[in-house]
Amino acid sequence: MKNRKKRVEVIVDIINRQCVGSQEELSQLLKKAGYNVTQATLSRDLKMLKTTKVPTDRGTYMYILPDSNVIKDKLLATGQTDLNNRDQSGFISLKFSNNIAVIKTRNGYAPGLAYDIDISNVEEIIGTIPGTDTILAVLAEGVSHEKAREVLARFLPLDNKIPNY
Repeated sequence: MKNRKKRVEVIVDIINRQCVGSQEELSQLLKKAGYNVTQATLSRDLKMLKTTKVPTDRGTYMYILPDSNVIKDKLLATGQTDLNNRDQSGFISLKFSNNIAVIKTRNGYAPGLAYDIDISNVEEIIGTIPGTDTILAVLAEGVSHEKAREVLARFLPLDNKIPNY
């Protein structure tokens, strides 16, 4: 029988990588990983890890660990949330040059916003390069500025006041 420490590490890995909504689902995932546990044992492990079950905007629930960024990362990665709050993003402006989007932010906001864009794995954006207050986002081949603007609206508070370059 594999030891508790290893099992708990596997639980943490599963919760961090997947949206798991029930102990039964987690138990099945653990079984696939070679850990056959009872509901009581799993319940104790989840309590020890201080997991929390939170609702998603799809009407389901998922486990999260105490790290506050886990839920935001999961929701972004699965396309379940948008980050279009001006205060959270620090967004200032968006301009385009060929297949590059230049996003200006308040000082210090660019790395976090670039991370949010990258973790969401949107196919229209190949990747980002953040500075302290500027992000260069490389658009995939053939993506129009209008389409990129539509995709970036998931992360930026774009409205009619922001010019479409």
